[in-house]
Amino acid sequence: MPALPGRKAEAARNDQAILDAARDVFLRDPAAPMSAVAEAAHVGIGALYRRYASKEELLRTLCGDGLRRFVAIAERSATVADPWVAFAGFVTEIVEADVHSLTVHLAGTFTTTAELGALAGHAAALGDDLFARAQAAGALRPDLRPTDVPMLFEQLAAIRFGDDERTATLRRRYLSLLLDALRPAAATAPLPGVPLNPDDLRARWRRDE
Repeated sequence: MPALPGRKAEAARNDQAILDAARDVFLRDPAAPMSAVAEAAHVGIGALYRRYASKEELLRTLCGDGLRRFVAIAERSATVADPWVAFAGFVTEIVEADVHSLTVHLAGTFTTTAELGALAGHAAALGDDLFARAQAAGALRPDLRPTDVPMLFEQLAAIRFGDDERTATLRRRYLSLLLDALRPAAATAPLPGVPLNPDDLRARWRRDE
């Protein structure tokens, strides 16, 4: 891929700095103003609004970026031959990418779009395919359902202690425990309760006006 010319490269760096800053700011406080993002990104508020006309647009961009990361990880995992290795690698990469922190903090805080909905549907289908392949191979306990997996991602995303290194270490610790619990050998008793259905998951993104 050819390098971008000077001004375009600088614009791309500035845009990434804005998105990185926005992610940090809104994960700490979803109600934070745009001025907090501008300050964290070290750009003027005018420059921020020239790139993103509103906070809603910035939030939609952040979530779209997270979904595209999810899709890329799922597509890469789908190329792995062993169903369990593919699924476990997918789960591990998603946790390390911290995609679901956006869901935990931002679901229902902005108006979504048909484009984001379609992207979310594609991401869910890819994840479901990896799940189905692993379960059909006998690598996952039979009483698990695909909608259980996002809930596990969100539990791990909620772990946030001190600095980034400490958080990552703790997430890896509890991810290891969860992966063991997903295996058929862990199914000493049926899972209690009824799993969520896909509509339950989607409903959280509907903004209450």
